[in-house]
Amino acid sequence: MQTPATQTIFDDLHALLGDRLTADTQTRNAHGAGFSYHACQPPDWVVYPNSTEEVAEIVRLCAQHQVPIVPFGAGTSIEGHILALHGGVCMDLSRMNTILDVNTDDLYAVIQPGVTRNQLDGRLDGSGFFFPIGPGVNATLGGMAATRASGTNAVRYGTMKDNVLALTVVLPDGQMIKIGSRARKSSTGYDLTRLFVGSEGTLGIITELTIRLHPYPEAIQTAICAFPSVDAAVSTAIRVIQKGVPMAKIELLDALMLHAINRYSDTNYPEKPTLFLEFNGSALAVQEQIQTVERIAQVFDVEGFTWAQDEASRQKLWRVRTDAAPSALALRPGSTPWSTDVCVPISKLAQCIAETQADIAQTDLTAPILGHVGDGNFHVAILIHPDDPDALEKANWLNSRMVHRALAMGGTCSGEHGIGVGKLAYMEQEHGNALAVMRAIKQALDPHNLMNPGKLLPA
Repeated sequence: MQTPATQTIFDDLHALLGDRLTADTQTRNAHGAGFSYHACQPPDWVVYPNSTEEVAEIVRLCAQHQVPIVPFGAGTSIEGHILALHGGVCMDLSRMNTILDVNTDDLYAVIQPGVTRNQLDGRLDGSGFFFPIGPGVNATLGGMAATRASGTNAVRYGTMKDNVLALTVVLPDGQMIKIGSRARKSSTGYDLTRLFVGSEGTLGIITELTIRLHPYPEAIQTAICAFPSVDAAVSTAIRVIQKGVPMAKIELLDALMLHAINRYSDTNYPEKPTLFLEFNGSALAVQEQIQTVERIAQVFDVEGFTWAQDEASRQKLWRVRTDAAPSALALRPGSTPWSTDVCVPISKLAQCIAETQADIAQTDLTAPILGHVGDGNFHVAILIHPDDPDALEKANWLNSRMVHRALAMGGTCSGEHGIGVGKLAYMEQEHGNALAVMRAIKQALDPHNLMNPGKLLPA
């Protein structure tokens, strides 16, 4: 129901933005869901700013009228980060999508938050440099920073926290700050850049990023190899990391996921636990890495390697991995993915996956496993029908078992999906008294709880 207060904020926003403010129902619903099992909770309005200055003015108006703000990039988050739990304004940053500078001498790029991963890849194509962080969807870089995204290259190049040098952020009162620098390191003051990377829009809105670029390797080779068991595949990955082999990627797909991929992509890979490997560096270094990994894999009864060296063959091989999500969904048409992840010390990874598979076997759920096993992170795609309460209950039980197991092993409830609303229940168990420090930071920066309220920190 429209009230004088909501009419006032609408009028103020409309005066600033014109037709870049909308209350259209279809648009609102499209901004209130995401790639998850969570029910849609739309905002009251969606706005499309074009600049940091407009973001700051929108935030000031919302602060004046005590209206919540939910930042939005591409809508690809998994744990309900973009649900408008208390209504308010969804700030869609997708039109702030300019690549402002690419400096290959100093190995950085300056971008607006709406720049997508594919857009940046296209700009860097042929430059001899690349940005290594790549989740499995075409997310925006601002959203990737806000959720501390990761991906297949993390074992070699780290996550977003390791690849963001500087940020421009609009705080909850509309103040704009610049944090970090273009230097490769700094020892001045609190590390505010890393505070905002992973803050999920609860402390401010990122409006500009300076990110690290990396030189494209001289030589790249990709391989897949099947194993008789998940334990053998994971043990190979663990041993490779422990031996210090500088792998670019080590990905695990279980037998069910290979079955799904064969059905979806019309391929005929062995439907067994399989590692996807990528080696890069100098030509000599790559050959040394390959020889070491082959020796280790043979100890664990590897069933042969399929190699790809040229770009087209590598892309074709990795497309199998990037098609994992739609392949899994095709196993149960009409299903919704409850995609969950945990991360544990690598020495505990084989045990964690084995016990998770035993839990899956106790249910009738379809739940293939894949993971970035080089850094101890794995995912389970639980396929459920949203109107099936029994399946939801089983999925919740499985997710909870995974998380409690990972925490008991010294791990974390989420390696890269973040918290949003989906994993709020586990924050206290994981962080204990440190949660009070996080709440103090939130209170200091956002005393009226207007920035993405209800996310990241349990009430």
